[in-house]
This record gives sequence, structure tokens and C-alpha cells, in this order.
Amino acid sequence: MNEIPRSLFQKWWHSFEEDTGGVTVYRPEGYGFPLARGRGGMEFLTDGAFIDYLVGPADAPESVRGRWRLVEDRRLALSFPEADLPDRELQVLSCDEQILTTRATPE
Repeated sequence: MNEIPRSLFQKWWHSFEEDTGGVTVYRPEGYGFPLARGRGGMEFLTDGAFIDYLVGPADAPESVRGRWRLVEDRRLALSFPEADLPDRELQVLSCDEQILTTRATPE
């Protein structure tokens, strides 16, 4: 993934029902999720902007703007310079139009 796949640039929702062994699974907007009490997500924009959708107090997503950058092959750094969220890194395991799988990288 030296180049970012075009399929990354969309809104992704956490499909926690599919998470296994430290792998976090996301599905695109419009996916037929089962009913759940709140579902977080994220969105990558081509200009380096990032939106983290956190589950809010009423179970509705609340957006927090940040930035993303490619650190090295398959590793993305996420930062939130204007919000009170810690920076973090994600390892992209797979990404196509229908599924994004990631693993949080250790601090």
C-alpha cells in the first residue's frame, strides 16, 4: 500500500460484529448493519483531512475533525490538533470498496 487505495476515501462504519483477534472491521456507508446502540466510524478525505465519528451520549455519532498521513507502507498516523483526542496509528490490513480492516499499532 505504498499508494493509498482510492477505496479508502469514503465514510466507514465500525462493524464490531465482525471484529476478531485485534482486527477492527469497517463497512461503507449504506451497508446493511444489524441494529445496534451506537456505531462509530471514520472518514478519510483525499486532502489529508480525517473525521472520527464517535458514539455520542444519545448513541448518535459525533464528528471530530483531524488529519491523517501515511507513515510507512500500510501505517496511517491520525492526529487531532484541534480536539482533545490522543493521536493514534492504524495499520491497514485490507481495503476495497466493501471492507476496511485495521489493527491499532502499539504506542
